Amino acid sequence: MSRSSYLNSPLLLGFDQLERAIDRMHKSSGDGYPPYNVEQVDERHLRITLAVAGFSEDDLEVRLENNQLTIRGRQPEDDSERTFLHRGIAARQFQRSFMLADGMEVEGARLDNGLLHIELKRQTDDEVVRTIKIERKQKAEGSDTRTIDQKSA
Repeated sequence: MSRSSYLNSPLLLGFDQLERAIDRMHKSSGDGYPPYNVEQVDERHLRITLAVAGFSEDDLEVRLENNQLTIRGRQPEDDSERTFLHRGIAARQFQRSFMLADGMEVEGARLDNGLLHIELKRQTDDEVVRTIKIERKQKAEGSDTRTIDQKSA
């Protein structure tokens, strides 16, 4: 079964990478752990906040590759001989990814009271307007655009 896409229009050229990125993000968004917020701080700044209770700075990795921001959490194995009567605190690894638009920049990350805050900044580009010159097709040298067929009597 083929699926329909808004980006599959002949009027939208060169958006195939964006469509693949959307598909990839859709497939990886099924897990709700860890919970997160995305907030608009001001017109140019965003903040992603993940609830990562129990993770230290050494257990977390924030990586930006090809406009994909990936946050990974991995806690070391618990070697102690503890016996849990109830274990309600999640101690599992996770990976959460966000696709960033061109012009989005990661300014930094900080861990504060079990919350990982990642600060983003949108670069402002001046609008570019360009007029494209239409060139004329050059005639081949020595050729005439009119041909006359004459017969001699």
